[in-house]
Amino acid sequence: MRSFVKSGQPGPITRLLSCTDEEKKGYKGMHLAPTFVVPSMSRHPITGDWYPAINKPAGVVHWLKHSKDAKNVDWVVILDADMTIRGPIVPWELGAEKGRPFAAYYGYLRGCDNILAQLHSKHPELCDKVGGLLAMHMDDLQALAPKWLSKTEEVREDKAHWSTNITGDIYEKGWISEMYGYSFGAAEVGLRHKITNDLMIYPGYIPAQGIEPILLHYGLPFAVGNWSFSKLKHHEDNIVYNCNRLFPEPPYPREVNMMEPDPQKRRALFLSTECINTLNEGLLLQHAANGCPKPKWSKYLSFLKSKTFADLTKPKVLPSTSVKTDETRLKQVVDEPGRPRPKIHTVFSTECIPYFDWQTIGLMHSFHLSGQPGNITRLLSCTDEDLKKYKGHDLAPTHYVPSMSRHPLTGDWYPAINKPAAVLHWLNHADIDAEFIVILDADMIMRGPITPWEFNAARGRPVSTPYEYLIGCDNELAKLHTSHPEACDKVGGVIIMHIDDLRKFAMLWLHKTEEVRADKEHYATNITGDIYSSGWISEMYGYSFGAAELNLRHIVNKDILIYPGYVPEPGVKYRVFHYGLEFTVGNWSFDKAKWRDTDVANKCWAKFPDPPDPSMLDKTDENTLQRDLLSIECGRKLNEALLLHHKRRKCPNPDSISNSDTINDVAISRKFGRLKERLSDKIKNNTQISSPLTEKDSLFNTLRVWVIALWIISGCGFLVVMSLLFSSHKGKGVKGKTHRSKRKSSSGFVTSGRDRYFRNLEVSS
Repeated sequence: MRSFVKSGQPGPITRLLSCTDEEKKGYKGMHLAPTFVVPSMSRHPITGDWYPAINKPAGVVHWLKHSKDAKNVDWVVILDADMTIRGPIVPWELGAEKGRPFAAYYGYLRGCDNILAQLHSKHPELCDKVGGLLAMHMDDLQALAPKWLSKTEEVREDKAHWSTNITGDIYEKGWISEMYGYSFGAAEVGLRHKITNDLMIYPGYIPAQGIEPILLHYGLPFAVGNWSFSKLKHHEDNIVYNCNRLFPEPPYPREVNMMEPDPQKRRALFLSTECINTLNEGLLLQHAANGCPKPKWSKYLSFLKSKTFADLTKPKVLPSTSVKTDETRLKQVVDEPGRPRPKIHTVFSTECIPYFDWQTIGLMHSFHLSGQPGNITRLLSCTDEDLKKYKGHDLAPTHYVPSMSRHPLTGDWYPAINKPAAVLHWLNHADIDAEFIVILDADMIMRGPITPWEFNAARGRPVSTPYEYLIGCDNELAKLHTSHPEACDKVGGVIIMHIDDLRKFAMLWLHKTEEVRADKEHYATNITGDIYSSGWISEMYGYSFGAAELNLRHIVNKDILIYPGYVPEPGVKYRVFHYGLEFTVGNWSFDKAKWRDTDVANKCWAKFPDPPDPSMLDKTDENTLQRDLLSIECGRKLNEALLLHHKRRKCPNPDSISNSDTINDVAISRKFGRLKERLSDKIKNNTQISSPLTEKDSLFNTLRVWVIALWIISGCGFLVVMSLLFSSHKGKGVKGKTHRSKRKSSSGFVTSGRDRYFRNLEVSS
């Protein structure tokens, strides 16, 4: 209580005092702290087992049920009596969240990793080795407390597994059953902790470099030089009521400085002396409050009242950067210059149809512009027949997956199931070296990187975006399809998940999708939120219910994704467009569903209608303007991606051919050289963008070229001959010898009846 007052801890404090009626009658310490009396369970009312440690969860349960204070607070900090507080413990400043309590690390709880957790928790993988310092939201404590008590009873009764090699209890007496009760109870309700190993320390231990612990837990013996202290030696001590009696005084600061040259070890010694000095200061003040006579002067009493001691025990206010949980350590490591960041792999699922090809083109183009680290893989679900005629193999790095659009057992047609099925297939068949997986949908455009270190994803704590229309998380649908409906998160779209979590989760995602899809009795809109009442969003519920089964609670971030057509929040840099819904800007609109049957990817220069020019937008309303600018950006990015795609496919110059892209559209030139050049280019390009020609078609095209060429050559030859004849006729103006000699000189060219006709004509003239 003395350290609580000195620390500046906000809010009131309550001692949960467990007493039998008989003990309460003779108890003298009711005034020591604000107190809530709890019926003692030291002797179990049913089994008769003597185990005082069970009073901790039993006291919390009783306080929650019967105390008015419990109904007026949002956050609770739970401490042990054998602690001194060095500074304020503010849950949200430590990083605690609703659904994510903050706790100190108890590494010796080895039962979390062995048969003990498997026997006493449905979710042994969620068991956190924590205790001592606990800071959590009241709603979480309400859910946890009954399990904490029941699991304590359960572990306490399991005497067959009390051995040190299973529990870590050196006494093998089941004494730490309450600690396991807490960890197993938290695992049952899906509470994963933010864990620190720095802010609580046992006196005698060396603190972490640069860290000021805010709790000293003197549960173990500790020493400074020849001086030592053990709370067990004072178990029956009546020191609080023995006037002016204190614990043995520890060495003074000057002596401590002379004992140890190493600064870190010296810090540990100072923490040990501070702990016992704070206890003695509290005793002095309590003795005075009890009416004890003023103690005689001594050097030690003078020190406890000195400015030196006051300065040493001033409240330690922690900067937020000094709080290092498992997650902040990860973030510190990956953000540290020169330190490698965890590898990321991005995946998205599609099918072997043109509808997904243009979406793939858009996503891949934006991926390369976004700065997203790591590789990307398209999970392509196809039947064998579809794969034979599929043209889009070159659109993205691809992992091929057997299609489940038609369910192999039920025959149900549900293409959306390919997403979890493809992820599961990829995990089982691909060589994956990434630590975090980012899962997207094909109908997305990336605008920036999506990384676990920026959005605080961690093992056991995925990140996703809100899907508020999944109302089934709040009603009977969740109760029917998951054993932990309270852990159902309304999320989807963008997912950032640790590979270990994804490997545990993927099969459940698929199975829960099948389960919800088969539950046709609950397709109704008022149950699922599906406006079509067709079970089309079963895969989304499969994700949420599968995660709930594993108590995978998400960090829900609304700043990652936006639907074009929605008004953006000011200042938010959204990383993804999800164009799953129709959006409009003035008279222009885009709805992906209207392009389901159009092969935009394989038709040269095909694109979507261009969105309006941003300069033409109405700027009177800022929200509308920002909304429309994002919509235009999305539409432009899709067309930009298609343009580059057509160029990569070496489509012919769009100015020289029509959109029908057929050879018949070529205008035949009167100039043979130009015709040949254009014809050759046309055939070449047409071959590149269309399906391969058969041998018959190839032969026909070749013959056609030669026939046209021969026709042109013949025509040119005829024109040359006629030109010569007309020239000869024009030059005949003198009769007689000269003319005859000229006529003979040209006789080599006169062989046809037409020429004889011209000669007769000349003679008669």
